[in-house]
Amino acid sequence: MSIQNDKFRTPIKNARGLGSAKDGVGHFITQRATAVALVALGLWFLCFLVGLAGADYVTATAAVARPWNAVLLVAFLVAMFWHAQVGVQVVIEDYVHSHGLALAAQLAVRFVCILGALASVFAVARIALGGI
Repeated sequence: MSIQNDKFRTPIKNARGLGSAKDGVGHFITQRATAVALVALGLWFLCFLVGLAGADYVTATAAVARPWNAVLLVAFLVAMFWHAQVGVQVVIEDYVHSHGLALAAQLAVRFVCILGALASVFAVARIALGGI
């Protein structure tokens, strides 16, 4: 009797009660928080670049080496790479249907974003600490 009733079940009935993955809200909040941070930091970065228009290399490195500028620049870079990683992750989850390909793409995106963030932060730290 139950086998015959199963063919009349709708997909929502089969999925109901399984619960959520409990990960979507975290992604949503992270994406929105990094977006808000990027608006503020992006405006600062734009003003910073406009202020450096026409400056030579020494002036530009001296401006980056100032503590507040270095901290804000690192915050901008970290927020940018984090926001990019979360955004691309959502796109992969939505549009890549092959499990193996999705996993490989997720790993590649995370690796590239972490590598880019580390290289960028290292470059700013090197300038700020007088390595260049």
